[in-house]
Amino acid sequence: MKLTKTNIDKVVPPEKGYKIKWDESVPGYGLRVTAKGKKVFVAQGRVRGKAVCFTIGPYGEFTESEARDRARQILQAMRVGIDPRDVKKQDEAVKVTLRQVTDEYTSRPGKLKESSKSEINRHVTTTFEAWQHKPIASITEDMCRKRYKEMLTKGLRGKAPAPGQANQSFSVLRALINFAGRRYKKSDGTPLITNNPVLVLKDDWAKLEARDTRIPDKKVGAVWHMLTTSREVAYNRDTLASIDLVMFLLLTGARIGEASALTWDRVNLDECWWHIPDPKNSNPVWLPLSTQAVELLKTRQRVNGSPFVFTSWGASGHLRDPRDTMKKLSEAAGLHLSAHDLRRSFTTIGIAMCKLDILKVELLTNHKPKSVTAKHYLETKHLQYLLPEVQAIADWISGQGRIAGAITTGQNVVALRA
Repeated sequence: MKLTKTNIDKVVPPEKGYKIKWDESVPGYGLRVTAKGKKVFVAQGRVRGKAVCFTIGPYGEFTESEARDRARQILQAMRVGIDPRDVKKQDEAVKVTLRQVTDEYTSRPGKLKESSKSEINRHVTTTFEAWQHKPIASITEDMCRKRYKEMLTKGLRGKAPAPGQANQSFSVLRALINFAGRRYKKSDGTPLITNNPVLVLKDDWAKLEARDTRIPDKKVGAVWHMLTTSREVAYNRDTLASIDLVMFLLLTGARIGEASALTWDRVNLDECWWHIPDPKNSNPVWLPLSTQAVELLKTRQRVNGSPFVFTSWGASGHLRDPRDTMKKLSEAAGLHLSAHDLRRSFTTIGIAMCKLDILKVELLTNHKPKSVTAKHYLETKHLQYLLPEVQAIADWISGQGRIAGAITTGQNVVALRA
């Protein structure tokens, strides 16, 4: 029969499966009807000797006239060797947006930590906010040059240069475009994107100075004395948790994210160790605790129903940013310091002040060793054997604190006879 609206409406669904009603005027153009009554236009022909049945679309979304015209185009393409399935796949690939690529990249099971996913999404929704719903294949070299220059000179909000943010954001974009090039293919099998437009920035890439901020050696005592005395007069639970977290960071050299979310089931105070199951470098590690750190944790205020060591009233249940304590610490140190600067301080104290082997300090800060011997023959997970080293660092810090305390209270002043 000829496929007209009247005839299509009269088609009776089969009892089971489906049947196809072919159009008498356009060979290969038909209507597939399922037992449930769903009606879909199809085009069937041969491509390089192989039978191909291509779905045009459902009746209702396509009128009979639109479907007929579309069928003629598809059947003509089949006759010259073009598979409409490949064309559809390529059309879909060309339309994929930066947002869609980001979602697919970050949703791969076991590939990224939650913190990494959050950081990637932050760059896409801030630095590339205007691009995220555009096809990723439409991002050009000129677009990259212009946006990178804006970030270098004006920053995200147009107030101050942000070279660090610029480098991080475009590193993320480069990775996402490379992923899209591997994941999405054109109809001939070639990658959707063969030339990553971010590569045009190679000669313009801002060179950033390595960060080396830490507590000055002469100020370690003043900082530790400030923390211990502040702990004695802490007036509420969150303030005490903030002070304790900062002290823990300085005594262990831990990353803020790994320490702030510490739970009591990952602490053994009798055997003097704590455990990080999913660190940044994906190397689960058991780290030793000095007597000072053990005493700190033993005197922590536990909260019924909370698994966290450094509890907070916030939604997460644990402290995330000890901002107020870090502000006071910075004042005591005489310069602005971040939580990560305490990690650098721990490392410097271990190597420069306590004369510890650099490999041992690297292990204590959970950096994977680079030498073949250390990688394959040295115990890099259960590090309780490094307790003497972490104890030496803690003793030096607390010793400096006692000296600073004596100076502050005048205990080191001796009266001389006239």
